[in-house]
Amino acid sequence: MRRCKNSLDKKRKIGIGTWVIIVAGGSSRRMGYDKMTADLEGRPVLAWSVEAFNECPSIDAIVLVCAAGELREFEAIARLVAPKKLRAVIEGGAHRQLSVAAGLDCVPQGVSMIAVHDAARPLVACAMIDRCLETARNTGAAACARPVTDTLKRVNDEGFIVGSVEREHLWAVETPQIFRAELLRHAYEEAAKSDGYFTDETSAVQAVGAPVSLVDSVGWNRKITYPVDLELARLLTRGRAAEL
Repeated sequence: MRRCKNSLDKKRKIGIGTWVIIVAGGSSRRMGYDKMTADLEGRPVLAWSVEAFNECPSIDAIVLVCAAGELREFEAIARLVAPKKLRAVIEGGAHRQLSVAAGLDCVPQGVSMIAVHDAARPLVACAMIDRCLETARNTGAAACARPVTDTLKRVNDEGFIVGSVEREHLWAVETPQIFRAELLRHAYEEAAKSDGYFTDETSAVQAVGAPVSLVDSVGWNRKITYPVDLELARLLTRGRAAEL
């Protein structure tokens, strides 16, 4: 599965409710090694992210986007945990906007809702997905997020503090981000016409004048960026296992 426009033509009339595009094309530069294949309690990080959506009844199908050199390996991982829901594993672009656009080409026109999720957030829970999906169905667009609780400072090029940032009404946006399909497609069609690019889907949707609701993720949904994030994820998965 490499090019959705050709390989999925026969399926594009299937109008299943909610599809998710899982983006796994990051460089892992700050991690120092490929975080998608890093071990998280006996399985790759990628497997946790894909399985979370596979096990969530409200998600009907999965599209995985990754780098060209990882297609075969990542497809094998994804098929192991999502043999029925996985619809495509495709090559992404040079940045996130192009990768999501490639994923959109794999989603049939009849689908009503489209979610986008960072594969580097492996502990997303079905309850979190469902809360975001319910809000998106009501408002058109929603994203998981968490209120900023740290004190924020603005610094100059030399690293000295030049001011404070009021944290009231500030949220750190996460994924999944979920949208009515026609809205997300329209936003990306317009984004393709611009010179710059958007770092997340909410920005693209806001650029076409649509409001986006934020949903408190409540649970741990941190993105694995540094080795310490992976260590924390390991501790949390062990704690979950101990509770079962």
